[in-house]
Amino acid sequence: MNVGIVGAGIVGLAVARELALTRGARVTVLDKEDRIGAHQTGHNSGVVHAGLYYRPGSLKAELCREGMALLREYCAEHAIAYDEVGKLVIAATAAERPALRAIAERARENGVPGVAELDALALREVEPHAVGVAAVHSPRTAIADFPAVARRLARDVEESGGAVRLSHPVRRLRQTADGVEVVAGGSRMRFDRLVVCAGLGTDAVARMAGSPGEVRIVPFRGEYHALAGRARELVRGLVYPVPDPRYPFLGVHLTRTIDGEVLVGPNAVPALALEGYSWRDVDLADLRRVAAWPGTRRLVARHWRTGIGEVLGSLSGGAFLAAARRYVPELTAADLVPAGSGVRAQAVARDGSMLDDFAIDVHGLITLVRNAPSPAATSSLAIARHLVGITSVLTS
Repeated sequence: MNVGIVGAGIVGLAVARELALTRGARVTVLDKEDRIGAHQTGHNSGVVHAGLYYRPGSLKAELCREGMALLREYCAEHAIAYDEVGKLVIAATAAERPALRAIAERARENGVPGVAELDALALREVEPHAVGVAAVHSPRTAIADFPAVARRLARDVEESGGAVRLSHPVRRLRQTADGVEVVAGGSRMRFDRLVVCAGLGTDAVARMAGSPGEVRIVPFRGEYHALAGRARELVRGLVYPVPDPRYPFLGVHLTRTIDGEVLVGPNAVPALALEGYSWRDVDLADLRRVAAWPGTRRLVARHWRTGIGEVLGSLSGGAFLAAARRYVPELTAADLVPAGSGVRAQAVARDGSMLDDFAIDVHGLITLVRNAPSPAATSSLAIARHLVGITSVLTS
């Protein structure tokens, strides 16, 4: 079986490895960038999620727990940095207690190990400089070096006889009765099956495949600040707020990274391009396509007040400080410095709802990963197994 994979992020590479190792497929990974994991894989905080938030029975819940175990084993096997620093989800006020309790109950339903509910004093034993009225502690939540994982996956693919072709943007594709013809980077290739894990580029490849579908990618930029100097010592692991259940975002949090930094963020502001990593990155063609989707207009109509608040917060550095000080009040303005951003490929349905779960479509010989936001990196090895198992990709 000759299989093409579009996307050299952590999910695409995990799928390619799974195909090669378990089914003996000859795999070719195509990516328009000149490096592995150039977008979502390389622009996140490195959190390995334990499965606290996700609806029991959902793909996210099932694949996050399985993926975490697989990822921990994979990192140990290949000496990739992985550290169980633990996470506190903190209720800042009594009004947040019911939502916090619901998180604890959901975590237990999902089989998250070691979860404990803590009072105001007990949470300070975990994070001495944090404050709140109560917290949920997940001691097995970890941090890892996801770009290093992606690079190792690429080596696995190549060592199994596959190929990773960078600087190979997909220009055209055509599905025939017995395969998929792809033009990428000036080369013409034919595959028995094609799997699309293109993240921010999903819609463009889906249009080429003749399967635009009933969701579209709407890009949201997440901006980060970092703690400077000795302020890093104020956070041991991961400090999260109780998330707003209306949105698939977890709110501004404090995250120790595998290289010893502590990030504050991300927020969630509309990006002005699919790869809009700053306000200066504007692509009118991207904006027209996003704005033309009925779901985008309905999303804006429903949440414009929140959106304006996020934009104003992005333009004012004080918003990050205020969010961080809610949980670590010792922080000052001098402790925060800008630290880059990432762009989330968020699928939005025609009715304006943001897809919360992973979403996969099969279009003949083409399998499209339509929605794979966080915890996709955590779940990547499990997503790969799931894709191979449920689709016709690897049947003869």
